[in-house]
Amino acid sequence: MCLYYRHPLRKLFPSGMKHFLSVLTLLAGIVITGVATAQQNDRPNILWLTTEDMGPNLGCYGDTFAKSPNLDAFAASGQLFQRAWSNAPVCAPARTAIISGMYPPSTGSEHMRSSVPLPEGVKMYPQILRAAGYYCTNNNKEDYNLEKPEGVWDESNKKAHWKNRADTQPFFAVFNFTGTHESQNRREKRTLVSDPAKVPLPPFHPDAPEVRANWAQYYDNVMELDVWFQKHLDELKQAGLAENTIVFFYGDHGAGMPRFKRWPGSTGMRVPFIVHFPEKWKHLAPKGYASGAKSDELVSFVDLAPSLFSIIGAEVPDFIQGRAFCGSNPAPAPEFLHGFRSRMDERIDLMRSATDGRYVYIRHYMPQVAYGAPLSYQSLMQTMQVWERMAGQNKLEGVQADFWKPKPVEALYDLQSDPWETDNLAKSPEHAETLERFRKAHEAHVLKIRDLGFIPEAERLRFAGERSPRDAYADDKDYPLSAIFELASLATDTRQTDMTPFVSGMADEHPVMRYWAATGLFLRGQAAFTQAYPALKKALIDSSASVQIVAAGALASYGSETDRAEALALLLRQSTIKPAESTLADWITAVEALNMIALLGDKAASLKPELAALPTKADGVLKRLGDYVPRLISHLTAEAPTAP
Repeated sequence: MCLYYRHPLRKLFPSGMKHFLSVLTLLAGIVITGVATAQQNDRPNILWLTTEDMGPNLGCYGDTFAKSPNLDAFAASGQLFQRAWSNAPVCAPARTAIISGMYPPSTGSEHMRSSVPLPEGVKMYPQILRAAGYYCTNNNKEDYNLEKPEGVWDESNKKAHWKNRADTQPFFAVFNFTGTHESQNRREKRTLVSDPAKVPLPPFHPDAPEVRANWAQYYDNVMELDVWFQKHLDELKQAGLAENTIVFFYGDHGAGMPRFKRWPGSTGMRVPFIVHFPEKWKHLAPKGYASGAKSDELVSFVDLAPSLFSIIGAEVPDFIQGRAFCGSNPAPAPEFLHGFRSRMDERIDLMRSATDGRYVYIRHYMPQVAYGAPLSYQSLMQTMQVWERMAGQNKLEGVQADFWKPKPVEALYDLQSDPWETDNLAKSPEHAETLERFRKAHEAHVLKIRDLGFIPEAERLRFAGERSPRDAYADDKDYPLSAIFELASLATDTRQTDMTPFVSGMADEHPVMRYWAATGLFLRGQAAFTQAYPALKKALIDSSASVQIVAAGALASYGSETDRAEALALLLRQSTIKPAESTLADWITAVEALNMIALLGDKAASLKPELAALPTKADGVLKRLGDYVPRLISHLTAEAPTAP
């Protein structure tokens, strides 16, 4: 009451103190709201609009067949990255790189649909954003190969939305478009908008109606994506948030077509990547940012997490292996980007790649496995079916036939003259210096990140148990990587004729060394087998099932009938799942054994009836991996197994 009677403005409120106090309350609310709004606007909102299984097939990237007016306009108002790579050519490993800011081979999470514990001290990036006050939502694909702890997202489901945050809270939101996924390119009885007769085809795909129909669907899906994308921008604008929100658009890996998805070169790894920083936040934008700018800077998925931290002013944790390309503390661009392919669903493989933006280098550590080794899910695509059928009928020539041949040890492609990566320059004298530069970069990267991919997956599962593989193999005693990498490089380089490293390696105390020694002997044929026969025979009772399987492959391939019978019996035994007892390591051992049987082809044809009778279910086995054994058995028993 004293405040009212003493206040100089009391004459303006003749109705008394009640009216006066209500006005003061209103004014205070305005002030508080203004402060809160200022606090919110002190940090940008961040919106990621992502899509699946799509390469840079947009008008703004020079694809004249694509119809993408909204994304083209977005690129004209922001910055387009021309050399952006996923670190893996398939969804789960690629998304694992994003969520952790670490290369999946360094955490043991590189295998498709695996599930391993987070290393000690490592956090997923939304945890760090949430600790900084951000409301973090994901709508809604996760698909991580690392086990997700509690408290990663505020919301991660089909209803997750930045609208659900507190009014004054800055948000980080992801919306993922699934309509471009591989599965959407092979839908039956679909009316096409794009003309299959006019759709552009890569030179390695056969020109067949099925192929053209799949590609036409792909381009139709891009049009749907373009509409979806604009709806999210319009929603942001209608909420009055466009000028305070940084927007990223990118795809999770290359196109969902054979020899794009799952290919660790440019066609499988290069993605559309466009960013927009509103005027208020342009000081946080990447180098060279301007409307319509096109950047040649190298960026990849491990860079996304540290870039987020740099944008919001948070410290980048030591475990992060990427670098910030924008924000308050950007780091210099790297000389190389690095990629990988490991087990792809039910098929075991080991490939590593690198690019400097012009050249792509691929190193194959399982050259015995053809590019076209059948994958059940990929084989659902009509393009894959007709391509495989034509290969079996010897109707392919040139680059279309190369996909079905054994892999070279190394590949080097010049994207400037060969954007489809069909002309391998690894044996070109003119490119010897470039090849050596990539070899050194690849080796340095393997050692720097402590690549765990050289450990057979079943062996790793048994040794690590419930621990993070990165933690379990942190000591050189447990994982002497330099020695293992050297032996693996020798073993898979069939130009290496000296058998000494492999014969001596069979007696090494470390199972991974013995594995690569046995692999070196297996790849070198009869002469190597004869020289190392006693060691290979002894390896059938090795403490490591992975070593046993490779040794059995050598004995079945080059040994006597007695040797072959013994080896096939071992492979059948290792392929057998005990429903009530099998562990995940046992399940992956069966995958390794069945892959070896597939490699043996006709030499293992006698196993067909026994394979057909094997159990294909196991209690408690991880759901993400549960159908890989039945897929392999189905393939091996559907027809006489032949080497792919």
